[in-house]
Amino acid sequence: MMYYTYILQSKKDSHLYSGFTKDLVGRFEQHQKGEVISTRDRRPLILIYYEACHNKADALRREKYFKTHYGRMFLKKRLKSYFTGHPVIHKENNDDN
Repeated sequence: MMYYTYILQSKKDSHLYSGFTKDLVGRFEQHQKGEVISTRDRRPLILIYYEACHNKADALRREKYFKTHYGRMFLKKRLKSYFTGHPVIHKENNDDN
């Protein structure tokens, strides 16, 4: 069985979220439906990156790495063409206040 480490980006505020799962499609659907508390208020989300791992421990280790400074630098380099084609969204008006 494969496990997946994935990166989602919020279309609402451009924040990135990393996670891991053994069912990438099912987990992404949970995020999209608002069933995941940590991303519920950041929908809609897009899957911008994923990696397959042979076991849960490797996937968890990789997810934790993506949350570090060096992990973010890796993603910035790895997804350079993605980020250059999709500039960061700066929200001019905050409707929540």
